[in-house]
Amino acid sequence: MPAPANPVDVLAIAAHRDDVEQTCGGTLLRMASRGLRTGILDLTQGESGTRGSAEERAAEAAAAAKILGVTHREALDLPDGAVANTLENRLKVAREIRQLRPRVVILPYWEARHPDHAIAAPLGYEACFLAGLSRLQGNGVEELAPHRPFKIIYASLYADVRPSFIVDITEFIDQRHASLMAYKSQYANQQQGSTLFVPEEEIRERTFAEARHYGLLAGVKYGEPFVQREVGLVDDLALIPVQSI
Repeated sequence: MPAPANPVDVLAIAAHRDDVEQTCGGTLLRMASRGLRTGILDLTQGESGTRGSAEERAAEAAAAAKILGVTHREALDLPDGAVANTLENRLKVAREIRQLRPRVVILPYWEARHPDHAIAAPLGYEACFLAGLSRLQGNGVEELAPHRPFKIIYASLYADVRPSFIVDITEFIDQRHASLMAYKSQYANQQQGSTLFVPEEEIRERTFAEARHYGLLAGVKYGEPFVQREVGLVDDLALIPVQSI
């Protein structure tokens, strides 16, 4: 079987270009600073968005990827606004999992205002499972060796849930914000969609406030929240971070 191209250690999967920048961009920056290879898989190309074209968002996503220091970024062709958890789509994602072979996959939280975000969570999880099946067939997955990520976590920034853990992004907060603002078609002030989008001058205040809130929960300045379904494991009680009192 052919060797994977551009394998990554941490892969963030999201419905739309700019979702990752909002929910776990700081975490990708932190992981890259530690020498891990990071990647982003956007499920759609943004053709149905209120602002910007798919072509504009592709260029903006490439610019944001450079700021985030990711080694691989790709967008699939799932229909924007109509992402569905079908076998065909699971196979498309499973092929990318086999190609990129991540140890960690970050998915959106499974409850969300936007249906695409909510569907991306079970779609990504089931694709990760399928990618490890040795007899899986379809969409060219049989051409690649089976692979199943070791860890799946959920970026829960916009979910009203208690995080399982927080990643300290204090050192990277400005780069994180710069990666989001690379999407000028989405966040620059304009008449189109003005009732739906936050004014440009408020974006920094809001995003920094959210990161500050989650940072305070963990005793750091800025943080990003995540949920894991499984229990955690502690080796040394004296080294557990975050002070109790």
